[in-house]
Amino acid sequence: MSRATKRKYVIKELLESEIKLPEVNEILCRIIMSRGNNLHEVETSNNEIFLASMPSKFRHNIWIKRGDFVLLERIQEGDKVKGEISKVLTRDHIKFFKSQGIWPEKFDSNYRNNIQQSENIPSCCSSSSDSDSDENSDKNDNVDSKSET
Repeated sequence: MSRATKRKYVIKELLESEIKLPEVNEILCRIIMSRGNNLHEVETSNNEIFLASMPSKFRHNIWIKRGDFVLLERIQEGDKVKGEISKVLTRDHIKFFKSQGIWPEKFDSNYRNNIQQSENIPSCCSSSSDSDSDENSDKNDNVDSKSET
């Protein structure tokens, strides 16, 4: 199977698969950071932090970033790596989990913050009051430098 064909099937599976509740050995986690070599540091709703591996079918086909949510299966024999990512969650998955009442409250606030931050608005231009205070501080700096000379 060519790389393009594999990518097409993996993405189709992610987007069009039936949304179902997590099974007994699956848990919802948030990605904290990438550790390299297809390992990601994840956090559960119980504040437990550990490493999770990305399975080979997702490698080079699906990209995840800090703040994304995943469904992972626990690995019992793992020392540092305690889980394997089984599904990368989309907005539709998250909406379904919220409607079923299984979405953790801890992740609810993080999810809202990630959506607001992901908009293409630079942080310096997000609020007019911030830019006004920056302009005032620049004016004060100029006045102070003139009074010192």
